[in-house]
Amino acid sequence: MESQIMNKQKLLILSLGFLSISGCTSFAEPGEGGEAENYPQAAFSPVMPDQPLGPEHGLRFDWELAARHLDILILEKAEWCFPATVHQAKQNEARIARELEGGLQLDAANDLIIQRNLLKRLERQLDYVKRQETCQPPSDSNSGNSDIELAQKIYDLLNRDNQFAFNSAELNPKYIVNLSEASQLLIKNQDFKLLVTGHADAVGEEDGNQELALKRAKQVKRYLSIFGLAQNRIHVDAVGSNDPYFEGTEPHVRLTNRRVTIELLELDQPLQLEQ
Repeated sequence: MESQIMNKQKLLILSLGFLSISGCTSFAEPGEGGEAENYPQAAFSPVMPDQPLGPEHGLRFDWELAARHLDILILEKAEWCFPATVHQAKQNEARIARELEGGLQLDAANDLIIQRNLLKRLERQLDYVKRQETCQPPSDSNSGNSDIELAQKIYDLLNRDNQFAFNSAELNPKYIVNLSEASQLLIKNQDFKLLVTGHADAVGEEDGNQELALKRAKQVKRYLSIFGLAQNRIHVDAVGSNDPYFEGTEPHVRLTNRRVTIELLELDQPLQLEQ
């Protein structure tokens, strides 16, 4: 296959060529792309004895329970066996904290449901691999940390914001360069496969959004293949507009929801969704 014999020099030229593309105004400028900003995790103010309790305090308690659940799973070496999933859970935890601090109670409640389901799935997977002895964390923590850092770097490259133009499967040129860099890391490290899930914003009919979301996932797979990643390591799925990152139809929300989410899975980890 031509894509698998493309040398590094050609990849570099191709990546630089994409950076030089101009004239497309459908993408946000740097720093204006939805989740493109990095927010610190919120620090909740203490509840005073004479302060009345409201729904937000129950959500904060649920957040604390989920946070402790994740801490326990990390202590049980989940971060070594499933580094990408733990990284995703940490991002979810920080996002929910920001939502609670900002008074977005409905968003926080929905994301808490997602987080609890993710943690339950992670706990089942960790129990399974321990019983099967398919994941044995090393006694030397340094090697484990290097694997975790690698997974986080790949995850961050693949899930950068501002990926697609409106109503299109056309990729942002800067995101294409991210795919190029991530593919080279994945080629050198054969421990992971990818699950690419396409999404669409809330504008349009459900059937059309589902079709567009799948096109986006397939387009990402196409570029990863061009950059040399074996196609049998890339699986695609789509959820249309049914799993928004944020609720709403404001331009910055729609930009963030036009995306693919890419999860790193260990090679022996079963896929729940696949096309």
